[in-house]
Amino acid sequence: MSSTLHPMLNVAIKAARLAGTIINRAALDVESVRVSAKQTNDFVTEIDQAAEAAIIDTLLSAYPEHAIWAEESGRRAGKHGGADHVWIIDPLDGTTNFIHGFPVYCVSIALMVGKRLEQAVIYDPSRNDLFCATRGRGAYLNDRRLRVAKRIGLRDCLLSTGFPFRPGDSFQTYLHMLSEVMPRCAGVRRPGSAALDLAYVAAGFTDGFFELGLSPWDVAAGALLVTEAGGLVGNFTGDSNFLEQKECLAANPKIYGQLVGITAKYSKFASAGEKAALRQTAAAATAPPDDSAAPL
Repeated sequence: MSSTLHPMLNVAIKAARLAGTIINRAALDVESVRVSAKQTNDFVTEIDQAAEAAIIDTLLSAYPEHAIWAEESGRRAGKHGGADHVWIIDPLDGTTNFIHGFPVYCVSIALMVGKRLEQAVIYDPSRNDLFCATRGRGAYLNDRRLRVAKRIGLRDCLLSTGFPFRPGDSFQTYLHMLSEVMPRCAGVRRPGSAALDLAYVAAGFTDGFFELGLSPWDVAAGALLVTEAGGLVGNFTGDSNFLEQKECLAANPKIYGQLVGITAKYSKFASAGEKAALRQTAAAATAPPDDSAAPL
């Protein structure tokens, strides 16, 4: 890691580690943690709320004029000269994993200044892995500089994704897309934490990631990690202005282009031609089999 970290990144790291301490302590007796449902299959715990409060307190103690955009407590405006600095916070990404004792979850904190992501921290408390990035200074895992994987053929790639899980999610759209991706790559994994999925793309542990239905706090920090590690991130058509579009695609540049070739037609922002291609795909998937060539 760079010997001279940006002061704001240092504060974010402090906040993430404090939240991680709260999460690790609770993980020792996870069955005693109080859980409630925001909606079907979308859970929040007292630990999400305690971790978020600790993060916000740490950030605003250092930068009281800054704005906050957090998963559990929502948005609060900044003041005076700090209003264009917005901390985007997911205190526990992978809550469903956490409440089952499945150790794949993390703390995600990003700083957006104006319209640009400038600082990012993703902290995996169960492994004590700290991913961080400052715009223009690279991405790091602990003390190691990160670069995205170098594979150039999709058939050799390991990809990660997230399944739809809420009522109203686009199950059929996702299943069609997955059915196109899976035969073209070496494997697909569903770890259950989008922020960590993006950090793993940055680290080269996976070659790419795609998911529907994500919120800005799920992807903000991971997006900066990916780009600072030499990768690309955007929506399913490849547009980099994706943060609030509920579509996320990330990979190294060569694989990104190949994935866009598959995912673009499934995007809400697809062109007319791409949507026509999707209709053809759907029609082919539902057409009855052609028995004309079957032996008698």
